[in-house]
Amino acid sequence: MSTRLAVVHSDDLGMAYADHPADRRRHQLAVALAGQAGLFDVPGVALMPGPPAMPEADLSTMFAPAFIRAIKTFSARPILAAAPEARQWGVTPDVHPYAAMHEDSARLAAAAWQAGSLVGTGAATSAIVPAGGAHHGLPHRMNGFGVYNDTAVAIIALRAAGVGRLAYIDLDVHHGDGTQGFFWNDPAVLTVSVHESGRYLFPNSGFPEETGGPDAPGSAVNLALPPEAGDNAYRAAMSQVVVPAVRAFAPEVIVAQCGVDHHHADPLSHLRTTMDLYPELWEALLRVAGEECGGRIVALAGGGYDPCNAPPRAWAMLMLQMAGVPRPHDMPAAFAPLAASRGCTDPAAHWLAEPDLIEVRARSAEAMPAVEQAIADTLRESPLLG
Repeated sequence: MSTRLAVVHSDDLGMAYADHPADRRRHQLAVALAGQAGLFDVPGVALMPGPPAMPEADLSTMFAPAFIRAIKTFSARPILAAAPEARQWGVTPDVHPYAAMHEDSARLAAAAWQAGSLVGTGAATSAIVPAGGAHHGLPHRMNGFGVYNDTAVAIIALRAAGVGRLAYIDLDVHHGDGTQGFFWNDPAVLTVSVHESGRYLFPNSGFPEETGGPDAPGSAVNLALPPEAGDNAYRAAMSQVVVPAVRAFAPEVIVAQCGVDHHHADPLSHLRTTMDLYPELWEALLRVAGEECGGRIVALAGGGYDPCNAPPRAWAMLMLQMAGVPRPHDMPAAFAPLAASRGCTDPAAHWLAEPDLIEVRARSAEAMPAVEQAIADTLRESPLLG
C-alpha cells in the first residue's frame, strides 16, 4: 500500500545565510508543530530525510549548464559575484551568494524531485516539501529568494514518472513567474497563480493577459489581486478561478505552492489575510485534488517571512489536513518552549487566534469591488475559463 503522505524534510534544508528572508525556522517549527499534533503517529505518514544535493549532471537536464557552473563558482568564491557579469545569472542583493549556496539549492531541488517522483510513481498519494517553494527562477537565471526553481523540478519529476497532465497552483503573494516561464508553451501543464498585482509588488508580472504560449493557449491563468484584498479574496479566487480552471483542465496530479506571505503580519506584502483563512484554503485545495486527481498532490511551502508567526501554524495545519489528521483544539504545550528556544519572543498560543484584526478586515471589505473586477478580468482573458 502506498504512503498517504510523504514529508520530505530535514531541519538543515533551505538557504542558509544569516539574513536570508526564508528563515529555516519556518519549516523547522512547522514540522515540529505538526509532529507534536500527532502527524507522525498515524499509519500512512512517512517522514523522509532530505536527500543529498542533486548531482550537476541531473540538474543540467533542467537548468542551463553555464548557469549551474556560475552558481558553483559564486558558491566557491562569493566575492566573484560582485562582478557586473554576475547580473546575467540573476545575482542581486535578494539572493547574494554565500559559500554553500549551490549545495543548499541543489538539496532543495533533490527534495522536490523526490516528492514528485514518490507521487508520480504511486509510492505516495501526496507529498510535501516544507522547505521548498522557490518559484521565481528560470532555467538560466535565479530570481527572488531562490536559485534552482524547485517547483519546476517537482513538475519535471512528475512528468519523468509518466504523468501526462498536471496543474500547478500558486497561492503565494508573489506571482509564480519562473514556473509559468518554464512551462509557458507546454499544453500539458496548467499554471494558475493567485497573487498581489504586479502593479504593486515583485516580480511585476502575472497579469490576466498572460495566458500561455502559442502552442499552449489557456495554459496560464493569472489572478492579480489589489492590495488589502484579504481572506474573502482568496475564498473567491478558489471558488471562481482556481477550482474551475483545474476542473476544465482535468489534470492527473496537482503541484501546489502554498506560500502564506499574504498574511497581514508579513513584512513583504499587502494582501492582509488572516489565520482563519488557511484551513479553508487547504481544504479547498485538497478537495479539488481529491475530486480531480484521486488525491494526488505535491505541495511546497513557499513564501512567508515572519518565521515565528503564520508559516509554522499554517504549514502544520496543511500537513495535518493532507494526512487526514484532526487538528487538536489546543496548541500542543511543547510548541511554545520549542519556539522560544529558537528565538521566537512571543510564540503563538493558539492555532488561529490573532489580535488587532478590526482594521485589517475593514480594509479588506473596502477592497472587494476591486477584487471582483480582478476576477472578472481573469475570467474574460482566460481561454480556459471564458
